[in-house]
Amino acid sequence: MVTFVPTSVAFLFGRSIVIEVQLDDAIRRIDEVVSEALRDIQAVPTTSEVEQVRVRYTGKKSPFQQVLSIMGRLSAADRKQLGAAWNAARDSIEAALKQRDASLRSGELAQRLESEQVDITLPGVPQPVGYRHPLLQCVRDLLQILEQMGYAIYEGPEVEWERYNFDLLNTPWWHPARDEQDTFWVREGVVLRTQTSPAQVRYMEAHPPPIRVAVPGFTYRNEAEDPTHADMFYQIEGLAVDVDITLADLKGTLLQVAKRYFGPDSALRFRPHYFPFTEPSAEIDIQCRVCHGVGCRSCDGEGWLELGGSGMVHPSVLEAGGYDPEAVSGFAFGLGPNRYSMMKYGIPDMRLFRENDLRFLREFN
Repeated sequence: MVTFVPTSVAFLFGRSIVIEVQLDDAIRRIDEVVSEALRDIQAVPTTSEVEQVRVRYTGKKSPFQQVLSIMGRLSAADRKQLGAAWNAARDSIEAALKQRDASLRSGELAQRLESEQVDITLPGVPQPVGYRHPLLQCVRDLLQILEQMGYAIYEGPEVEWERYNFDLLNTPWWHPARDEQDTFWVREGVVLRTQTSPAQVRYMEAHPPPIRVAVPGFTYRNEAEDPTHADMFYQIEGLAVDVDITLADLKGTLLQVAKRYFGPDSALRFRPHYFPFTEPSAEIDIQCRVCHGVGCRSCDGEGWLELGGSGMVHPSVLEAGGYDPEAVSGFAFGLGPNRYSMMKYGIPDMRLFRENDLRFLREFN
């Protein structure tokens, strides 16, 4: 190591060896460090090593920091000259580090993209998807048809007061529907609704005529299950009240719903029936789409399957809802989505709806 002519300047470099140097020698040493740094920077193979080079040449123990330790013993002019050289050297090294880091990152990204390249022409991995239940699909289809015919959608409670489920629907106290073998009683005066008809009175109490409303929901009856009956089933109640509504309006509405859902070639029939809340009353049947009227297990051998009940709203029910039966009239109907689905899709047994068999659900999607 060379020892220079002593001056007022001391320069610390290498392995902490203090050597007295002239200002020109200090600046020359800075230039040498810059050359070494630029050479090492260009030789760095990875981005992780760029940081190591930065610490080596610009960190606290680097030659640049050692040069700053003698600044206090220099004259103002020498400090300015040495400071300018020091700043220029630092800027040069930092610019080289930044450029090299960007270049390496670009190359590493290109290499990574090449190694992780995916052939998008290959078939993908199939993902399992859910299946819409045929009963739910039927309910949505029927409600869409009714909405397009001007019906509002309203939902009533499934746990209902006896008053709304029976009394206000003109069902006398002695009617067999009130018996425990037909109705699920929650407690005295409270039942699981046996139909969606209680919503008729609830809706009339809150809305003046004219009204058109559809009420979807589950209903409950204490019945033994078989291919065409269940203790819990879906129902859509329909109600229309206005001036001069007749039985012809009811028939035209139900025919329109059935033909739009099943198709224009569907064979339908109306049968006189009795319901305490309608007068006159009728049931609508559709020719069995499984046996086409011959008779099978799905239709109990009759060739026809009941789709729901209907009739003109009884004057007592209109009065219970706050309407004047002398001024308005109306009709009501109950659609059975379970049976509508059975007929449309050829399902032979209503109990299949509740078995949650994925093989069954996949048949309809």
